[in-house]
Amino acid sequence: MQKINATIITIGDELLIGQVIDTNSAWMAQELNKIGVSVLRRVAVGDEWNAIWSALEQESRYADILLLTGGLGPTADDITKPLLCEYFGGRMVTNEKVLAHVRHLFENVYRRPMIERNARQAEVPDVCTVLHNARGTAPGMWFEKDNRILVSLPGVPHEMKGLMTDEVLPKLKERFQLPVILHRTLLTAGLGESFLAERIRDFEANLPGHVKLAYLPNYGMVRLRLSATGFDEQALTAEMEEQFNKLQSQLQDILVTNRDEPMHQVVGRLLKEHQKTIGTAESCTGGYIAHLLTSTPGSSAYFKGSVVSYANEIKTAVLGVQPETLAREGAVSESTVEQMVVGALKHLGTDYAIATSGIMGPDGGSPEKPVGTVWVAVGNSHSIVTQCFHFRFDRTRNIELTAINALNLLRKFFLEQVAHQKTNSH
Repeated sequence: MQKINATIITIGDELLIGQVIDTNSAWMAQELNKIGVSVLRRVAVGDEWNAIWSALEQESRYADILLLTGGLGPTADDITKPLLCEYFGGRMVTNEKVLAHVRHLFENVYRRPMIERNARQAEVPDVCTVLHNARGTAPGMWFEKDNRILVSLPGVPHEMKGLMTDEVLPKLKERFQLPVILHRTLLTAGLGESFLAERIRDFEANLPGHVKLAYLPNYGMVRLRLSATGFDEQALTAEMEEQFNKLQSQLQDILVTNRDEPMHQVVGRLLKEHQKTIGTAESCTGGYIAHLLTSTPGSSAYFKGSVVSYANEIKTAVLGVQPETLAREGAVSESTVEQMVVGALKHLGTDYAIATSGIMGPDGGSPEKPVGTVWVAVGNSHSIVTQCFHFRFDRTRNIELTAINALNLLRKFFLEQVAHQKTNSH
């Protein structure tokens, strides 16, 4: 059966100058992949007639489905609708259902007068199928030409997602006989991408043609994603499980998780499963680790709080770091982060604590402690372990790397503690 391909075209000058980050196409690609549609390309164009027209002509050569977002507002720079009207050889007409919906929104939801410019949102090309936008005024539009489908959606993420979920995805599933696409992902730490590839070389070479392996390195760790495509879901699921188990068996010593989840969720799940709590004492990371941990719903079950001890006086007055330690060894030192952990455990009343202190850059470094030098400590009331890292990136990247590696250090420490307790209990 034919593979169904799609191109996502995002429209707006703000995307090209970096004023707005394009999250729409990433979300759309994920949702299309779930129903068996393969995304060939993601294209961004500005609010310029010729650029949009050229993108449509170019991508129509390869894609069965074109999905557009943006350019459907009521202002002069929103040219997507008139362009599509001309592209498909139609004329603009007022859709009464859309007009009634727009009027309802202004009278009952926005509670402000509807001007003529707003009423124009109900004007659509007469050659499209109108898709109801329950979350806003700009309707979606479904066009068909030369056995290809083009769908135009608002650029507002909340509205686009509603239309995709309620209208577009169901219609695509009805229209096409789509394959099943399955993914299984695991996360490894402690082995670089090239060495990892060498270790599983034979496994990768023996994969069936419809099963692919992808390497996704980030934060000094590597995610491995197996992807399989077919039409027999039951058989494909069983095959994927078999291959994924083979992959895991070769990576047990470096396996972080066999789920597609970030490090802070791995740590949170471990803490929740064992009914343990954590707090953080952060200097160089400025509360970023606490932010990651609390970004997961339900994190109140294991996260109690944080002390952002950016200044040395907070390290001493709140966390109890000895002034002599700071004077002798400095804030970025093993002794300092050890004492920060002790202070966090005492004042936050948690089972475990993480402490960080480092030089994130771009300035503040020295020959002895260059930019990117970071000390991390994790521990509980019985034991504390420390590690010094040397990162080499910009400030933001150094903070992110510190947080992920600190959480991984805690994960390993936690699992060692659990194993030790099990051994002692026997």
